[in-house]
Amino acid sequence: MEAYETAVQLRRASTRLALRLRAERTGDGLGSTGVAVLGQLHRRGSLTASEIAAAERVQPQSLTRVLASLEDQDLIIRTQDTADRRRHAIDLTDHGRRLLMEHVKSSDDWLAEAIAGRLNPTEQAVLKLAAGILDQLLDG
Repeated sequence: MEAYETAVQLRRASTRLALRLRAERTGDGLGSTGVAVLGQLHRRGSLTASEIAAAERVQPQSLTRVLASLEDQDLIIRTQDTADRRRHAIDLTDHGRRLLMEHVKSSDDWLAEAIAGRLNPTEQAVLKLAAGILDQLLDG
């Protein structure tokens, strides 16, 4: 039962943190799905729409408008596969990478300021340890 209570507390806290970090992002109309797509491309490199959809656990059709918008904004580029003309590789442009980094920085800046301003050194160390444990949990 203790693990379940911990899971509930962790879910609530991580949801609140995700919402707050989203609110701290620069407001450029990308939306959370657009940022997620850019993040996938940044972390994993060139992907197809199906690969992005699988990673984000959405249907490929639900990415159609998002990908078109990102392409219109010169944040991604699609290149047709020479072996299979139905497939397109999607890559992050330099502009897309810069915009993503601005998003990440605005969130990181707010979080670093909150940690430094609200937590004592021991709490900061515990939070750092917890972040590592969360990575372990998610990588497993």
